Amino acid sequence: MNRAMKLILSLAGLVLLTACASGPKPPDWQLEAKGSMERSVTAYMEGNTRVETAELERARRQLSRTGRADLLATAELLHCATRVASLVFEACSGFEKLRQDATAAQQAYADYLGGQVQPQAIALLPEPQRAAAGGNAGAVQGIGDPLSQLVAAGVLFQKGQASPAVIAQAMDTASAQGWRRPLLAWLNVQAQRAEQGGDSEEAARLRRRIALTQGTAANAAKERN
Repeated sequence: MNRAMKLILSLAGLVLLTACASGPKPPDWQLEAKGSMERSVTAYMEGNTRVETAELERARRQLSRTGRADLLATAELLHCATRVASLVFEACSGFEKLRQDATAAQQAYADYLGGQVQPQAIALLPEPQRAAAGGNAGAVQGIGDPLSQLVAAGVLFQKGQASPAVIAQAMDTASAQGWRRPLLAWLNVQAQRAEQGGDSEEAARLRRRIALTQGTAANAAKERN
């Protein structure tokens, strides 16, 4: 099962989008919503906003056919989780429109993404996120799923609790996945920290890596040749 779908299932606490399970063929809406959400997440993390938006809208249309706010809420939360993983901190407006009909676990996760989860609600979070929600920066490195790990790192960063090790791990994880958008976000954090610490050599190295990730270094090389 795709990592994004695993996160959806853990958020909802529901057996949703069961295309990978054995048994009868699931309804078309499940298959189409699953595929669209996977493509939406991948496109966003790779920096393709146009595809991400189009696929998210397709998923929303399929999920809304069920008339179930809790299912649509999972997609909205995943959409917002990718933002936090990429250090884009904004209101999860799509979920907020559904909050009153969402599950308690979904409400807790939305609060977690905003860095405002209450201590008594931490037990409702997906297991990989619970320790990080309590401010345990060391727990991030123990999260095996790359997206969940970046989300946890993003939440800690938002709260000013991300250690240098967490920042470095997030950068390495985004790089290993080929996720350009979060990689650029975390590289910029590292570069700014190096500049503020007076390490001009390290800052210059990171800026070169940022240019390479953006493709500007390759373009500049072509222009010189």
